[in-house]
Amino acid sequence: MAHTPLEDQTIALAGVAQAARIVDQCSRSGSYPTAFLEASIHSLFSFDTPSVAAVYGNLQGVKLGLQTLSAGLGTDNSHQTVTTMRYLFAILHLSRQFEKRPEMQQIIHTRLQHAQYKANHFSNDINGICHNISAVYQDTLSTLSFRIKVTGSAQHLQNEANADIIRALLLAGVRSAYLWRQLGGRRWKLALQRGQLRDTAHQLSRDMGLD
Repeated sequence: MAHTPLEDQTIALAGVAQAARIVDQCSRSGSYPTAFLEASIHSLFSFDTPSVAAVYGNLQGVKLGLQTLSAGLGTDNSHQTVTTMRYLFAILHLSRQFEKRPEMQQIIHTRLQHAQYKANHFSNDINGICHNISAVYQDTLSTLSFRIKVTGSAQHLQNEANADIIRALLLAGVRSAYLWRQLGGRRWKLALQRGQLRDTAHQLSRDMGLD
């Protein structure tokens, strides 16, 4: 099913929200929804897809992000939602810096292709994939002047597997943010389109029978 330009923007922004939400969950509790983690991580290997939704496998793959975006742009002021939206805006800011570094974009693209090859031919274990992607993030995005500060439980943040997942998700979030900007998304438009984006995210969620 074809989506409108606003729906495509919403789906891409939901990809950012989903990565941000799982970063928060993993950092606080050490747990995460595996299906949505896998959809977010595998979006990094979606180099050529027929639609924006297909970046996440299908629309179902980003439903957590749609729910998160709908809540975050609405009246939900819970600590979890506020923290998740803080990560979302931090990822958007990091993506802006990334856009100005074409040589870094090429390095990441090449290394993600290599990570995809390893995942396809050797091991598709999500922890192993996150470990490989984490190294890409550390060597590239973490060297930029702006760094995303992740807060949570020291116990979970110091767990290397969790740290790998968080870094891999931040890279996935930047990928979705980059896609969102390619589709015409801009920070200044968020304030103007807040209600439209919230309602669109809610409607896309409801169309999947989530409410």
